[in-house]
Amino acid sequence: MVVVRQVWQNNLVEEFRLIQRCADEFRFVSMDTEFPGTVFSLDLPKHAFSSLSPAHHYSQMKENVDALNIIQLGLTLSDSNGNLPRLGTRFQHVWEFNFCDFDADRDLCNRDSISLLRSQGIDFSKNKRRGIHSRDFAWCFLNSKLGPISTGRAWVTFHGLYDFGFLVKILTGKPLPHSLRDFMMLLRFYFGAQVYDLKPIAHAFGHRGGLEKLATSLGLGRAAGKSHQAGSDSLLTMHAFLRLVMKNCNVVLRFNYILYGLTCKI
Repeated sequence: MVVVRQVWQNNLVEEFRLIQRCADEFRFVSMDTEFPGTVFSLDLPKHAFSSLSPAHHYSQMKENVDALNIIQLGLTLSDSNGNLPRLGTRFQHVWEFNFCDFDADRDLCNRDSISLLRSQGIDFSKNKRRGIHSRDFAWCFLNSKLGPISTGRAWVTFHGLYDFGFLVKILTGKPLPHSLRDFMMLLRFYFGAQVYDLKPIAHAFGHRGGLEKLATSLGLGRAAGKSHQAGSDSLLTMHAFLRLVMKNCNVVLRFNYILYGLTCKI
């Protein structure tokens, strides 16, 4: 059984202490974010987005991330065999961080996205009352074994450009850099030598569609939570990544630092 540990402002430091205890043993980290949708988009038909340059993809992401605030962040720590931290219990554990930065009554958002997140169980009023201040999350993260001082860790996302965008914005406390190259350099600094986006990896093996569809095609189900909950999605991302890695390790490794929509590497 997997427990999704709910993290709020009042238990943030305590939960990072638990992450510290197990970070050396569990070297794979998958991440997912929930945010208020996208509010800025290029006036193009859907089929044309695949032809956009990496610079255009980055520019659109930056415009949205700079204007919006994060709602949730999920983290799953795993070893190469798919084992998760047990923390001295009979259960396995993943983390879901709930932020107070977003105000559903006042902040810029995509209303359809907010309705979807509400239907999946996110309580925006509770986040506003009890949620984490992103500056406090940044301090804990940067002073933990997940931060830049750590080495030998692999970070995994699915369609992860926005996930990394929001996390870089939080960690720097600033708008994202103007150039894609500077953004990629920040990724290297904060997340180290191994960063994987599962979506282009899945495409290489003929899988199309979202995370749920990929998981189904791999014979995987959700071990905890629901879709569009950050902890549950980070866990499903980890399971799908490890399933593909176990079968196709040499191919997967060639996708290091290839984020969906971005083909440049540094």
